[in-house]
Amino acid sequence: DALRIANGTVYGLAGAVWGEPGAAVDFARRMEAGQVDVNGGRFNPLAPFGGYKQSGIGRELGAHGLTEYLHTKSLQF
Repeated sequence: DALRIANGTVYGLAGAVWGEPGAAVDFARRMEAGQVDVNGGRFNPLAPFGGYKQSGIGRELGAHGLTEYLHTKSLQF
């Protein structure tokens, strides 16, 4: 029921989960949010930041943030 409530919004920027580590990670993976702190996890400036749904498109920070400025090219020889 908690997952239904957490995902039952038009927003999905960030969330937090507290509980037994394995269960908390499983729950966090199913949350529709761009960033989820597990058991008080600290902010990581190297991790990508951005939301789901109406909380935005794209990512900032980290390698995922840089990809918005890159164009992928394949070369075949």
